[in-house]
Amino acid sequence: MNANTLQDYCKNLHISMVYSVYESKYAENPEVTAFLNDALSAELHTRKLNKQMKALKLAGFPTVKRFEDLNLDALPDDGRRSLPDLQTLEFLKERRNLILIGNSGTGKTHCAIAIGVQACLNEYKVLFRTAATLINELYEAKKQNRLSFLIKKLKQADLLIIDELGYISFDLEGAELLFQLLAARYEIQSTLVTSNLMFSEWVKVFHDKTLTAALLDRITHRALILNMTGNSYRRRED
Repeated sequence: MNANTLQDYCKNLHISMVYSVYESKYAENPEVTAFLNDALSAELHTRKLNKQMKALKLAGFPTVKRFEDLNLDALPDDGRRSLPDLQTLEFLKERRNLILIGNSGTGKTHCAIAIGVQACLNEYKVLFRTAATLINELYEAKKQNRLSFLIKKLKQADLLIIDELGYISFDLEGAELLFQLLAARYEIQSTLVTSNLMFSEWVKVFHDKTLTAALLDRITHRALILNMTGNSYRRRED
């Protein structure tokens, strides 16, 4: 163990004064050096774990799923080929969107949660919502005159996951609220969307052709789009 490593520990823990005292009085003492190394390493590790657990809790995942839990043989070809790249979170670093489209039961939600969990473990701020839950939150916030506050909160997430878009349609007001949110996040943060509908069918959810076109323009710009159409996991199990 060298002093530079201890200095890094102190810097990361924001306790620079500890290193100053160590350097001035104890730098030549191997026992003190060894003790500080063990103590600060353990403290840094504990803080990291606590931060990860907090991020996972705040994300709002319905359950925690990981990449290693995926049945690769059952994934659609597009999803299986893209999995190594998704695990790197490169799209998140580049602030690109990710859209998973396909029929029910093909692993879209599992992949979305696994990506979100991976992002939390890498100290990104993640929020997970079903499309129906998100629209209801936006409705309530508007009624309570706190819509701008909610959109600001959602805008701050490094990754916003919107699951099951297309399973439930909503009225024009809901579509406009979702558009407002996505416009606020456009090219600033990454959004991950899972949907059972092809893009040509999204007008069934948003009802207004002009609004649907504008929303698709923003959500698909520079986005990674995966075709997750395939055989249902659940039907295989039956």
